[in-house]
This record gives sequence, structure tokens and C-alpha cells, in this order.
Amino acid sequence: MGRLTGKVALVTGAARGQGRNHAIRLAREGADIIAVDVPGPYGALEYPMATAADLAETVKAVEAEDRRIVSREADIRDAEAVVAAVDAGVAELGRLDIVVANAGVCALNAWDEVTPALWHEIVETNLTGTWNTITATVPHLIAAGGGSIICIGSTSGLKGTPFFAPYAAAKHGVVGLAHVMANELARHSVRVNTVNPAGVKTALTASLGRLDELIATDPPLGPVFSNALPTQWVEPDDVSSAVIYLASDEARFVTGTDLRVDAGNTAR
Repeated sequence: MGRLTGKVALVTGAARGQGRNHAIRLAREGADIIAVDVPGPYGALEYPMATAADLAETVKAVEAEDRRIVSREADIRDAEAVVAAVDAGVAELGRLDIVVANAGVCALNAWDEVTPALWHEIVETNLTGTWNTITATVPHLIAAGGGSIICIGSTSGLKGTPFFAPYAAAKHGVVGLAHVMANELARHSVRVNTVNPAGVKTALTASLGRLDELIATDPPLGPVFSNALPTQWVEPDDVSSAVIYLASDEARFVTGTDLRVDAGNTAR
């Protein structure tokens, strides 16, 4: 018996990276999974997006844990598409108890390099997409008698990380949104928390190769990126461990919290 046996969890951005890892770890703890992602490119972003084949690999990985999984392609920027994907998953799996609002995009630019298109894509995905995910899932959580919403934030949602203006703005918004919803949903026994990692080693962070170049333009900013513990990165599994805790009954009285898996980055 896992800590989440009998539960159903939705994970957005589930095709690869952190999202795939969260889905596998949730399944390993006994949860069935609704996996949502959107294959295809973003116009203003320079790194490749997940593919339908990536989402299929997540399905195989969850099934290897002997759990049920429903996968749906939906762009979280599209509120109606998110509702349709969530409703279809709940109809097939019977309920919803856990929501991991993980999907997000990122870019590394000096402030004067940020185009309107780039700002829109990042904020619309990371903040509006999280809002769309929450509003599509809350009715199902209430119907189940309560549940846990876990928004994947960032240290950039807690501090002014240079060269990440739209990303930091959106992640600060996610933290504020989670606080609001923790208050409004408490009467329904729905808990809302954020997990805020430092840099996580994924395909997304592998695209941020200009960091040293940008720091060189203003060297005093370099220490903003340093961690207290002797590591440059945290692993997806480190973040998933926090997700499992917040999803489980071990955190039954934890809500409105910003859990930092940041190797001490925000303590500096």
C-alpha cells in the first residue's frame, strides 16, 4: 500500500522532465494518473517542446508501475481545452484528488531582449495556464470531499532572479495565486501549496546556456544564482519527493505553504 493508494492525480506538463517524474512517483505511491501536455513548438521559445511520443513514453512508464493512466493533449493556455481534458480523465478514472500544476516554459534574456511575444507566451503559460488548471479541477476536488493542489513554482517566484523577467513575474503570480486559493478553498478541505525548486536538471534548463554570458555583463549579479549547499542543480526526483509529501495525508494540515527545494538558494 502506497501513501496515495486509491487516489487519482492530474499532472500537467507530464510528457517529460519534472512532469513525467512527478507522474511516475505518484503512480509508485499508488495513484492513478491523468497526464496532460501539449505537443508542438512555441513561436517565441528557442528550445524544442515535448512531443506526442514523449507523452506516450510517460504513459508506458506509469503503466509499468501497474497504475491506470489517461493521457490528453491540451494547451493549458486554452481554458476550454483544459476543462475538456480534466473532465474526460475524471470520467474514465472516477474521481480527482491531487492536482500538480507543473506545466511551464522559460527563457533567459536581459530585460531589453524580451519581446512582447516572449512575454505573452511565458506569462500566459505559467500563470494563466496554472489558473486554468486550478479552475478546471476544483469542482472535482470538492466533489471528492477535498484534495491537494500543488503548484510548481521556482526560486524565481520568491526572489528577483536577473534575466528571467517574464518567468519570475509569472512565478511570483503563481505563489500569490496559491495563497489566495488556499484561503478560498480551505472550507472545502482543498489544500493549496507551492513547491519552489532551484534550477532543476531538465531539457528546459539545458536551454539556458547564455547565463554565464549575461552574468559577465554585470558580474555582481552572479551570487544570486549560487546555492548554499554544494550543488549547482537539484534533480527532478528531489522535487517529486516534495510533491508526494504535499499530496499525501502526512501534509493534511499543510496549506498556503511555499516549500523550497532549493539547496539553500533563497537563504543566501
